[in-house]
Amino acid sequence: MMKMVPDPYVNQRTVRDFDCEPSCNQISVIVDYMGLPRVEKWNLDQGRPEQQSFSSEGITFLKYVAGTSDLIIGMDVTGNEREQLFLLKENGMLIPLTNSPEHVHLYGGSSPDGKWIAWSSNRRNPAFLDIYIQSLETFETHLVFAEDGMFTVVRWFPNGNALLVRRTNSALDHDLGILSLLNGNIDWITEHSGEASYRNIHFSHNGEDIYLLSNKDSEFYGLARINLRTKQLTWLLRGNWDFEGLAFNKENNMFAFTENQGGISKGYLFDLNQGTLYTWETPIGVITNLAFLPQRQMLLFKLNGPKHPSELWALHLLTLQAQPVMNESKPLIEGISYPRLLSYRSFDDLQIPFFYYKPKSAAKKHPVVIYLHGGPESQSRASYNPLLKFLLSQGYCIAIPNFRGSTGYGKTYTHLDDVRKRMDAVKDVISLVDWLRQEPDIDVSKIAVLGGSYGGFLTLALISHYPHLWAAAVDIVGMSSLRTFIQTTSPWRKRLREIEYGTVERDGDFFNQIDPLNHADEITAPLLVIHGENDPRVPIGESEQIVNKLKQRGHPVTFHRIEGEGHTLVKPDDKIYVYSMVAAFLEKYLGRN
Repeated sequence: MMKMVPDPYVNQRTVRDFDCEPSCNQISVIVDYMGLPRVEKWNLDQGRPEQQSFSSEGITFLKYVAGTSDLIIGMDVTGNEREQLFLLKENGMLIPLTNSPEHVHLYGGSSPDGKWIAWSSNRRNPAFLDIYIQSLETFETHLVFAEDGMFTVVRWFPNGNALLVRRTNSALDHDLGILSLLNGNIDWITEHSGEASYRNIHFSHNGEDIYLLSNKDSEFYGLARINLRTKQLTWLLRGNWDFEGLAFNKENNMFAFTENQGGISKGYLFDLNQGTLYTWETPIGVITNLAFLPQRQMLLFKLNGPKHPSELWALHLLTLQAQPVMNESKPLIEGISYPRLLSYRSFDDLQIPFFYYKPKSAAKKHPVVIYLHGGPESQSRASYNPLLKFLLSQGYCIAIPNFRGSTGYGKTYTHLDDVRKRMDAVKDVISLVDWLRQEPDIDVSKIAVLGGSYGGFLTLALISHYPHLWAAAVDIVGMSSLRTFIQTTSPWRKRLREIEYGTVERDGDFFNQIDPLNHADEITAPLLVIHGENDPRVPIGESEQIVNKLKQRGHPVTFHRIEGEGHTLVKPDDKIYVYSMVAAFLEKYLGRN
């Protein structure tokens, strides 16, 4: 019988999302515990949950409607990412708003008077996102902007007569515009050459400027102001890492943001009037969802660290002391440690950063698991991963590289793997193996690679192009062929993925050269493949086709198809089963210490 991953690793009480009620006496929180996300109202004075409002497997976000205690709730079905919007009334009544389950709906906020909401959807054409507004009184919807492209709503203008909208040119390039609800025209305010992104946008007190984070003409995101009349961008503060998660207190021109220092968050407050910068201390981890509570002289945020999942924390602005608001996580099993942040030299002398965990086992030689993140426009952070923590407790070393193509290290680094440079990221992982070979406590005959999504593609590329290095491999929702992936991914995602990977028409010959599916006969490592049947990003056929090819030649491959799951695991029973399957598979082929 397969040994199951212990409950405390998975069934932690985790804060997914929260929003502050206008009165600031309560906050509404999405709490995930025992696998059922639920909306709870927390009383900040009492320091405990006051009531449970709603539970559902598919809750994705919540936001208060301006000036009310009503909530907009997002939900999808079994991980299909076709988000639907609902109105959760203060009395607990749940009212469907979008009711179009074959389409995606991306929420864009409520009007200042609380009578309308805005959202984007691909209802007109599966490949594009248009902009709609909807009455919260009659529930009638109005298409207010339609054009072939990817358009989303950032927020409503303070006067309620316009929307600040974003046009997504690529995953890393955007424009902001003002969409008039009076005439339907858009005035673009950030047209630029090259690549630029704009995040976490806030209106100034008088509504004449916006404050935001941008990397326009810069490697990293900094704090900037754009005058809406002149369209001029002015830098307020910049650093040597990306700024993230900007929050703004209009009453005193105070900003809160974090700096992503190699995957670890450092929190900052910036007083615009005085030009003064403050910082505060938290345990090592990742800070997100910054939100000021001005009446309480408090900043709320989520903190996710290597030793614990996401918790709600509060920074007391008068003392700059931070503490958990409600810490109800179960005590974790002993042996969980913080990672070391290191780097190694790749094949072309590029320095590749990585997190490195070593077990507390007394064994002289440890097996090692290399974990590869998805994206590729993403980054492995100093955060909680129940599977990796369990493997660490079982005596495995864990190496987590942020190979070229990862975000967090500047624009140039992120583009080093584009299109026909794809295999350079694979070579980065090979160079990590070279580094591990120099470690005296690593058993170089017991190296496994594990990745999900794009990390799954890298996993398959590594074991098919460099087969002699691996004792075992685990591919979770990975692409086995860039050619077939581009042809079958969700229509509204296709164009953005083609910018990163290339097109079948232009780069099909390159896909033929590198696709793991075409090199499956070279694979020698035992392989475990896991895929959710409802995955809208990487269709399950990507796993089925390489599994079938390996089975035809009698290669040791195990395939687990997960019903009722999508691109990421949601249900705790599925998480425990899959993590246990991974652990048993690795123990079979690598052993344990």
